Amino acid sequence: MAENKTKKRSESVGAFVEAIPDAARRSDARALVTLMRAASGEVPKMWGTSIVGFGSYHYVYDSGREGDAPLIGFAPRKAGMVLYLHLGLEGAEGELARLGKHTTGKGCLAVRKLADVDEKVLERIIVRSVAAMRKKYGGKSA
Repeated sequence: MAENKTKKRSESVGAFVEAIPDAARRSDARALVTLMRAASGEVPKMWGTSIVGFGSYHYVYDSGREGDAPLIGFAPRKAGMVLYLHLGLEGAEGELARLGKHTTGKGCLAVRKLADVDEKVLERIIVRSVAAMRKKYGGKSA
């Protein structure tokens, strides 16, 4: 069975964020570190080479594949920020409708820039995601 490539690493989150070439994306990354750290109560860690994660949980699929992943996290990408969250919550559609310009995928929320979204709504979505993940997996500090 293939090994999970996205593992917790020891590289500095601060150095990673400060190395983001685009000034606006770097500023958004700093804001997300602050927001996600406050929402999760967790210290940020690097996961793989480009994901900033907060906390962790252990998963096991029906296939037998298992591994660890961050409770929440984000990755700066060329087109914007990708936030890794639990979005399948009751009432999430209403919050997402109030969020502002974004797209969603399975377990992720993408925004071009934080200025495009209501940060209070984003904060509520992140807090709810952390609570849901901890309830489901009993997430631990990373």
